[in-house]
Amino acid sequence: MKQVFLSIVIPAYNEEMNIRLGALDKVFRYLDTVLYAWEVIVVDDGSSDGTRKLLEEFRSAEVTIIHNPHQGKAATVITGVLAARGGIVLFTDLDQAAPIREVEKLLPWFEKSLPAGRQGYDVVIGSRNARREGAPFLRLVMARGFMMLRSIFLGLGGIRDTQCGFKAFKKRSARNIFQRLKLYGERHQVSGSMVTAGFDIEVLFLARSMGYQIKEVPIEWHYVETRRVNPIKDSWQGFCDIVRIRINAQRGLYTK
Repeated sequence: MKQVFLSIVIPAYNEEMNIRLGALDKVFRYLDTVLYAWEVIVVDDGSSDGTRKLLEEFRSAEVTIIHNPHQGKAATVITGVLAARGGIVLFTDLDQAAPIREVEKLLPWFEKSLPAGRQGYDVVIGSRNARREGAPFLRLVMARGFMMLRSIFLGLGGIRDTQCGFKAFKKRSARNIFQRLKLYGERHQVSGSMVTAGFDIEVLFLARSMGYQIKEVPIEWHYVETRRVNPIKDSWQGFCDIVRIRINAQRGLYTK
């Protein structure tokens, strides 16, 4: 079996429209141009529209389709990451707000020479530009406040954008981090869409706590309208998640 260099994990919940508009086709057209071995893992989060049926049309030797009960985005990404075989594991949103070609900006950083003889970064994350083209003003204001809170409570200063859904990891780093997640690591079914701001924060908090080297790289990103995001509700949930991460850390739950 050919050794996989890059695994791409894509969560999907009621994405029928985006699939019909060609979002996944864009991913595969790009991958057809690369020279390394790759796999795509699409995890369906119990979609209630035509997503499940459409995804089956993409199943192949390089494309794995996993059907989960509806558990929210965090559980969906965790499922895909832990199933990945590639030396580098990327998770990205199906809507292609960050075009898949932007992975070219992340991959070189895994090979950069670092101090103390370390070879490359362990975690490389995409960072949306400060303007976040097309994003509503309220979301920009709340993003600024969120950045301040996570820096104060969790020591994540220096990371400007924890929430961009375009993150890559060395395989070993990914497994070590994702197996230790507490907030959304426990699987349970949910109703309706579930955007979990604390998921990305816990991932990066664990990465930093475990001594992994993190690199933030500016990428192209375009705002895509979605009904799943409620700025006020999600910001409150995000704040609660930050507090829960801090409490978990103080109780030593991440070291067990």
